[in-house]
Formats: sequence, C-alpha cells, structure tokens
Amino acid sequence: MSKIKNKPAGKRNSSNARPKRNRAARSKGPKASRPYMPGYGILDAKSGSGLLPWSEAVERLTEARNYWIATARPDGRPHAMPVWGVWLEDRFCFSTGQQSRKARNLAANPRCVVCAEPGNRATIVEGVAELVTDPSLLKLFGVAYQAKYEWDMEGFAEPIYVVRPVVVFAFTSDESEFTGSATRWQFSTQ
Repeated sequence: MSKIKNKPAGKRNSSNARPKRNRAARSKGPKASRPYMPGYGILDAKSGSGLLPWSEAVERLTEARNYWIATARPDGRPHAMPVWGVWLEDRFCFSTGQQSRKARNLAANPRCVVCAEPGNRATIVEGVAELVTDPSLLKLFGVAYQAKYEWDMEGFAEPIYVVRPVVVFAFTSDESEFTGSATRWQFSTQ
C-alpha cells in the first residue's frame, strides 16, 4: 500500500462510468448443491426451480450497494456492521479503518460472513479475510469502487481486505420459491 499517493481520502468523483462486468460472471464457478437445512422443507436439487446458477449469485454480489460483514471479537462475541464493497474475481473486497472493531476482529480471527442486500434475495458469503497488498488488486479495487460509489480511493491510507469465499448461500424469500431455490456453492480450499 506504500505505492498509493497521499491525497485526501474520500474525494467524490462525478464520473458516472459504470464498472465493466467482472470476470467472475464468465467463470464456471464453484460446486452447487442444496444447503442442509433440517426443518425448512428444502426440496432436492432437481425439484422446485432447481439450483440457482452461479451467475445469479455473482450478479447479486456485484450489484448490491450495501453489505453486512459479521466478525467475532477476540472473546467470541459477534459483531456486525454495514460496509460498501465490490465483488471482484470471485472475491469480496472492502475497506475499513485500521483501528475499527472489524479490523481488530479480523486480525485476531480472519473468518467472517458477508451478506449482500437486499434481504429478499439473500446472498451470504462465508469466508476468510486477508489484507490486500497486491498492487494490481489494490488498483482494480480502487477503479471498481470509484465506478460503483463515485468515491475516489486514490490516496486512501486505510486497509483494504479481500474475503475469499469458502461457501456461498443464496435464497429467494418468496414463499413459493424459498424451498425450491435455496442453493449452496462450495469453493475449493486449495
């Protein structure tokens, strides 16, 4: 992050440029199955509307404006806060203050959960967060973040994290679709 010039953080940019579709939308994606949810009447994978395509989860994660991130304090108590972020190359990237509760929690335990809004099309990422140090990913994040939020990240001196998914869940809360659309994607942990 030392390659970023120090300019006032948070400068608004009036550009209305939209980010290009990220490469994740073209990827084959992780392995899909039904989540194990005893007592909810979840149908088998071939019933109902079937498994959701990975492209739908990518669309939800890419187009959400607000996300919730849940972490655990060192004593195990949960902590959840809203964040802005971007879905890039099958990973969720976000920033937070170095001394924030989120950052301190992630330093002690990098496992976290990210939920994309809106809740009626719930998409939940369980994964592991790490600090971004790769200059090319930092640049990609800055460009995508600026395009999405019209917020110039140049000179931003606070940490940027990437959450690498282990498992992703997606649901449609419509009563007629919930039991037949619930999908879980599992990522290779290589």
